[in-house]
Amino acid sequence: MFKRRHPLPFHKRAGAIVWPRGGWRRSGAYVAHRLRRLPGTPYRIAAGFASGAAVSFTPFIGLHFVLAAGLAMAVRGNVIAAAIGTVVGNPWTFPFIWLWTYSLGRWVLGSGHSLKVLPEAMSFQHIVDQPFEVLLPMVVGGIPTAIVAWFIFFWPLQRTVAGYQRARRRRLRKRLHRAQEAAKRHKAAVAQRAALVEARKIEGQR
Repeated sequence: MFKRRHPLPFHKRAGAIVWPRGGWRRSGAYVAHRLRRLPGTPYRIAAGFASGAAVSFTPFIGLHFVLAAGLAMAVRGNVIAAAIGTVVGNPWTFPFIWLWTYSLGRWVLGSGHSLKVLPEAMSFQHIVDQPFEVLLPMVVGGIPTAIVAWFIFFWPLQRTVAGYQRARRRRLRKRLHRAQEAAKRHKAAVAQRAALVEARKIEGQR
């Protein structure tokens, strides 16, 4: 029902993933707007988004939505916010995420005392094809990174959403107050007109 009449070619759809049509700034503003408008408490929204962001630091790309939803439910977060939070992992950030988690994992496992660069042929298929050499270090490095990322995203977002919701409630109260005042004025005007009509009727009877 809401699909395009003429679907975009594959190369344009792929390009939109790398560089959104409205630019990253506009896309970021849209994500922030969606988060602010989500129903729920600031905790649930922030916990959900933080869950999606945290999962983005794991190498299980095809399972990010499922893992984000599961983690969000575990911490009583908003599942929709969790899905939005997975945008933290995107073609622009994955190279840096993979480099960090792979390097940290190698260091934790004792494979090296200094950070290592990723293999030149690094890709998702390369990660899956080498479970012990690449996937295991990324999992080991990704889990502590995801935990830290959860709190980094949760705390500021909770305050931001709470502030937005307070401001929105104030605006709604002001709007309701103006509507009530307008209704009172209208009621008073109607009563005044009715009194004038009644007074004229009495005057006409005399």
